[in-house]
Amino acid sequence: MKKFSLIASTLCLAILSTSCSSDRYHVEGTIAEATDSILYFENLSLNGPETIDSLKLSRDGKFAFSGERPEAPEFFRLRIGTQIINISIDSTETVTVNAKYPTMATNYDVLGSDNCERIKQLSLMQIGLEQAAIALEKNIELSRDEVIDSLNRMLKAYKTQVTRNFIYKDPRASSSYFALFQTLGDWLIFNPRADVTDIRTFAAVATAWDSYHAGSLRAQNLHNIAIEEMKNKRIVESNNSRTIDASKISTSGIIDIVLEDNHGNIRKLSELKGKVVLLDFHLFAMEESPARILMLRELYNKYHSQGLEIFQVSLDDDEHFWKQQTKALPWISVRDADGLQTRYIRSYNIKSVPEYFLIDKSNSLVSRSSQVKNVDDAIRRLL
Repeated sequence: MKKFSLIASTLCLAILSTSCSSDRYHVEGTIAEATDSILYFENLSLNGPETIDSLKLSRDGKFAFSGERPEAPEFFRLRIGTQIINISIDSTETVTVNAKYPTMATNYDVLGSDNCERIKQLSLMQIGLEQAAIALEKNIELSRDEVIDSLNRMLKAYKTQVTRNFIYKDPRASSSYFALFQTLGDWLIFNPRADVTDIRTFAAVATAWDSYHAGSLRAQNLHNIAIEEMKNKRIVESNNSRTIDASKISTSGIIDIVLEDNHGNIRKLSELKGKVVLLDFHLFAMEESPARILMLRELYNKYHSQGLEIFQVSLDDDEHFWKQQTKALPWISVRDADGLQTRYIRSYNIKSVPEYFLIDKSNSLVSRSSQVKNVDDAIRRLL
């Protein structure tokens, strides 16, 4: 019996140890030529850098830090003086960093994380941009206007490269979030208060983080930034044909829509009797799609528990693309393979897409997107 107890205890201890280890992330590696330097491991929180741990490097330069698995992607940095290496942690991964001081910020390798590799690329690009900007400032042959013009062209090219090759390629990635908050000196490179196109970029990442990291502080922060800037720029009011700013028509009943959803189930609009329905005709291929989805999610989060449902009809040609875009959306997503030639366009007298309609609990169409001054008020009245 004693032997069995000892074996059982050892086994339990091993299982417990493995379980604990599996709930932690690890950051390890080597910083060469930095003997006796203090290496700081810092969390880049929403309130700024916060030191988590530190150690004095020995001659071999080895280090190891660990922590509890984050609920959503989190950002950290390794720092000696002003030399910084940025990394992200998505789960219980192990990230290995090998570098050489005093050029560790630009001369390092990272293993174990594709996101960290992309963050490295973005960091090196940012450093290159800063160096080019400094060179412009020091060029005495250029006038002030020429310096500003050149700098603006450099920024535009940088943002185009980052949005195309990083952010829009995978908006839910940690590297895409990281890219949004890169700076040039004291200025944000992506500044939604200064550039309307940057609002769309923030909205794309916010929509993805709303879907994949719902409830996390960073997702909420992104969401709030995007929504607030959309309101500040009055995008809703100035782009009536592309956003949710509605007008009324009065009619009885609905024209039923019967289509397959993104899970392979047949869905009928008429089956939603008893709920207030926002019927949305949409193209995910539109540039404005992320911002619109973010606005819809705002409405859904606010009113779904009170009886609101969204029935979204995609008119995209590419079925795989549509499924990828909708797999994390919480509402009903169906697709019409006939696209813009669908009979529903004619039946609902739709002149442009996106377009939406409000349907009351009796399954009657009560308003369409031509003039509702406040969509929140309209939905609340129907609820």
